[in-house]
Amino acid sequence: TMIVGWDKRGPGLYYVDSDGTRLSNNMFSVGSGSTYAYGVLDSGYKWDMSVEEAYELGKRAIYHATHRDAYSGGVVNLYHMKETGWIKVSQTDVMQLHYKYKEEKK
Repeated sequence: TMIVGWDKRGPGLYYVDSDGTRLSNNMFSVGSGSTYAYGVLDSGYKWDMSVEEAYELGKRAIYHATHRDAYSGGVVNLYHMKETGWIKVSQTDVMQLHYKYKEEKK
């Protein structure tokens, strides 16, 4: 499970496993498709990404997880945690992303 929040130290992202171990880092991927998502995240993550670049990287990573993993869902729900709370950025059917990314390869 991933937990995200904001406190006096700023934003925080945590991974909590089934034994209760908590890890803090800049990015995580969880679930059965996470190995596919990590491939995208590892190749595209930069410390100084713009918000829009981060949104696109998140969508792309989730798309690849859902495309290659039969147990992953078919929709990318994208949220952004801000100091004032979270906002829902988008909800995109992975089929739309599939054709978008296929077109980029041409």
